[in-house]
Amino acid sequence: MKKLSRRLTLTLALGSAIAASAAALAVAADKDLIVFDWSGYEDPSFHGKYVEKNGDSPTFAFFGDEDEAFEKIRSGFKSDLGHPCSQSVVKWREAGLLQPLDTSKITGWKDLNPGIMAMKDLATTPDGKAWLMPWDWGDTQLTYNSDKIAEKDVQSLKVFADPKYKGRVSIGDNVDDAYALASLAIGLKDWTKMTDDQFKQASDFLRQVHKNVRSYWTDTTDIVQLLSGGEVDLAWAWNDATVQSAAAGVPIKSKKDTDEGISTWVCGYVLFKDAPGNIDKAYDYLNAVNDPEVAKVLVKDWGYGQANAKGMAGVDPAVLKEKGYDNVEKWVDKTLFQR
Repeated sequence: MKKLSRRLTLTLALGSAIAASAAALAVAADKDLIVFDWSGYEDPSFHGKYVEKNGDSPTFAFFGDEDEAFEKIRSGFKSDLGHPCSQSVVKWREAGLLQPLDTSKITGWKDLNPGIMAMKDLATTPDGKAWLMPWDWGDTQLTYNSDKIAEKDVQSLKVFADPKYKGRVSIGDNVDDAYALASLAIGLKDWTKMTDDQFKQASDFLRQVHKNVRSYWTDTTDIVQLLSGGEVDLAWAWNDATVQSAAAGVPIKSKKDTDEGISTWVCGYVLFKDAPGNIDKAYDYLNAVNDPEVAKVLVKDWGYGQANAKGMAGVDPAVLKEKGYDNVEKWVDKTLFQR
């Protein structure tokens, strides 16, 4: 992934195709803990036990993508906890931004999904140190308005470049999701093995997609509004875009079984090296979000999985099936894991 990022900086002929997001202002609450997160994750239902114990939610500051977050922290912004995804953990750690986690202070650490914990250079390093508490995982997938587009017309991800959909498409403005789409579209499931020629193919594909894009979404609220408001009919979006749009009564569906597949990501929480706040409250927050009961909210209302296996086991089987988590193995062979 680092190799991909270096090449990207030299080839941003895509110009505004993947625009940088401005960091949002902090939502102030408990001043003793600052959580640097994606917009939306300040939802109190994720950290109810933190509020029960400390009387208020922590203070949240937001980023639009992990490169933005990395640069902001490296430039001196102070936060206690951060919420990167798998492809950024090594970069953040090697840059000296993180401190190891004390897993003895994390309730349910041993309940974390073995498959996720086994991912190389994610949660732990060979020396036994823990750097990330995996928390949420999900997909970036083809999402469409079923009243305006027939399912048979979205069997391939190449539909994003079809001139037929000019002005009706939206993809995320972050590099990882954009190149996950492009990698899958050219038949590549492991972008860590991307050659220079494949990078060119992927970039060329994104240039074609750009011709059809009406808007690049920056967060869940953005893409849900675009889909629900009828501004776009076809999107490359996270699970919650479908869940929230459908909840609003809009006929938005996701297509997990395209010919090329979907992209899967794993994210979690890290403790910054220069954390200025209360370290005990940082662990209170980690324990709150890792509570198995939170899985029910994360799956039902957001369409994401919780890394806590005990939590996922407690979710209603009907809900797991509805959200696509009843038989994960069936689509793994067509998944690009963002790492």
